[in-house]
Amino acid sequence: MNRDYPLEKVRNFGVIAHIDAGKTTTSERILFYTGMTHKIGEVHDGNTTTDWMEQERERGITITAAAITCFWNPSYMPLTDTSKKVRFNVIDTPGHIDFTVEVKRSLRVLDGAVVVFDGVAGVEPQSETNWRYADDGNVPRLCFVNKMDRMGASFERSFKSILERLNKNAIRFQIPIGLEGDHRGVVDLMRMKAYYFEGELGSKVIEKEIPAELLDEAKKYHAEMVEKIVENDDVAMAKYLEGKEVSIDDLKDITRKAVIANKIFPVFTGSALKNVGVQLVLDAVVDYLPSPLDMPAIKGIDPNTGEEILRHASDTEPFSALAFKLQNDPFVGALTFFRVYSGTIEAGTYIYNSSTGKRERLGRIVRLQADKREEVKKVFAGEIAAAVGLKDALTSNTFCDEDKPIVLEVIKFMEPVVSLRIEPKTKADQEKMGMALKKLGNEDPTFRVSSNQETGETIISGMGELHLEIMVDRMKREFSVEANVGEPQVAYRETILGEAEAEHKYIKQTGGKGQYGHVRLNVKPMQPWPEGEKIPKTVHRYDDFEFVNSIKGGVIPNEFIPAVEKGVREAMDRGIVAGFKMVNISCELTFGSYHDVDSSEIAYKIAASQAFQDASKRAKAVILEPIMKLEVVCPEKYIGDVNGSIASKRGLIEGQNQKGQNVSIIAKVPLSEMFGYTTQLRSMTSGQGSAMMEFDHYEVVPANVALEIVEKRK
Repeated sequence: MNRDYPLEKVRNFGVIAHIDAGKTTTSERILFYTGMTHKIGEVHDGNTTTDWMEQERERGITITAAAITCFWNPSYMPLTDTSKKVRFNVIDTPGHIDFTVEVKRSLRVLDGAVVVFDGVAGVEPQSETNWRYADDGNVPRLCFVNKMDRMGASFERSFKSILERLNKNAIRFQIPIGLEGDHRGVVDLMRMKAYYFEGELGSKVIEKEIPAELLDEAKKYHAEMVEKIVENDDVAMAKYLEGKEVSIDDLKDITRKAVIANKIFPVFTGSALKNVGVQLVLDAVVDYLPSPLDMPAIKGIDPNTGEEILRHASDTEPFSALAFKLQNDPFVGALTFFRVYSGTIEAGTYIYNSSTGKRERLGRIVRLQADKREEVKKVFAGEIAAAVGLKDALTSNTFCDEDKPIVLEVIKFMEPVVSLRIEPKTKADQEKMGMALKKLGNEDPTFRVSSNQETGETIISGMGELHLEIMVDRMKREFSVEANVGEPQVAYRETILGEAEAEHKYIKQTGGKGQYGHVRLNVKPMQPWPEGEKIPKTVHRYDDFEFVNSIKGGVIPNEFIPAVEKGVREAMDRGIVAGFKMVNISCELTFGSYHDVDSSEIAYKIAASQAFQDASKRAKAVILEPIMKLEVVCPEKYIGDVNGSIASKRGLIEGQNQKGQNVSIIAKVPLSEMFGYTTQLRSMTSGQGSAMMEFDHYEVVPANVALEIVEKRK
């Protein structure tokens, strides 16, 4: 079976944005204009294709990333000319910070992104977070300033916020024709033409001359756009400086290379809800976003030798793919979404998971249309598909050719910041709850399940109150598990501010073989590793912990060193000050001794745990609390009340901006003070204020608050 679409005509891209900027509305237009649906679903009607979960339709928000495969014939091509038709693999992602894991993992496997902005609000907190994720992955982007039909919309203000808060290399490629109720089309600055969208749901793209009142403005911005584009090409720059005209084809070629290199971010505009501008954004996806062939080869590690190896986007290279998402489908069971980077894989063959070292039979492969499935026999390099029924696959696992193994870089996820107690209502629910929580945890790496060993309680942790509320609701609906839940709790952490050393000998005689373990440990705050410097084998480095083995001459046999590290890890999990997990600690094993007969793993584990606790107590152990970035949007007359409420919650106001008719207040506030704040804010602003929070960083808790936390934990 051969590939039905050449790689250069494939675009893997995501639609990302802050909540309520219009991602799902834009995705619904993409589906309609590409012919995948015959009517447009609307978020407010609860009938969209990509928001297919019950919880999404009820709340009008996106919770899980939805994958769509569709085909686009550029609007500037005759409909009869299908030679330019391009396959889109699109992922519509959530905008709510509680589900930001979906954006992070989607961007890991996508080649490009369309970033949607609200034309009234411009850049919002989650816009910045998503932009940062895209920067981390070097993902090329186009910008779409949406909602030009809304009261208070301003393309210029929104464009300015992109330049100031995201990247100064954003360039206007369009300007709107009319604003608010008068918005009816766009001016394309590349072709210097006006475009209107007529016929059924704006499906006919009509090209006209630029309206006279916008001509001077269009000429000014066209010149500005050309100048910024040619800066990326020496030949075109020389031509431009000589006063010669650079052709549209040359400008497009330069733009494409610059977008792929993340040197230019073209900005388009329109209104997805009013069916204005979406087709031209799809044209831009074809013209400027990369195909898999334009992306650099994926890097991985050979699990046998530890050497770095590359895989290019080619069907003839050895097979390699990354599992980026798990989903429990009510009809077919477990789905494992994967992106193929090289080679091909067929249904009915075996798939090798190099992350676990296990082989599994790949029974069925499906291509996703949100909640609908199209079965396929084979997938090729550069494609996104889902495997049905894999038992051992987890997010970030690598699938590859067993004879030529590779392990791709894992996706790093955020730590949860909110926890709550959960217990089954009946004995029958008890068994089902364990299975349901395991499946939900496999689906979402930011949803964690643990148990309190002292009380036997089950604790679930996530990115916010809404995140946990959705998980409990899903458990009830999808797994028929009824549960009682406690009040949300903050996921505090502990760390040390100083450096200290401690030594411990664990000696126990019981008549027969005894126990002997002896270690000396030095603990200090973990520091970033010097850039470009190789980490030696004696250093085991993780995201929140570093273990350094500095002992010489075998004073502790090598087989007991992992037990020392494990003992330290277990002590870190238990905490020192108030029983919270410890983070950002470097622990060095500097000395020890052993006994020929009595030494054992358990003895070294206990000795290490005790030495670590003693050292940490002397190294200024403190409690850390999550600090959230808060944005409150409200009418100007309520600024005083809102600022006062933030200050009363130990918040620090960092600035405020005008947002249409409202004011946006940016602050940093401890999460512990913010439970129930939305209700307070509505009351304070007569229902006209809204708040958006996202995790920013951890900070040391003030001494008086730390005392209260310790008292509550007793």
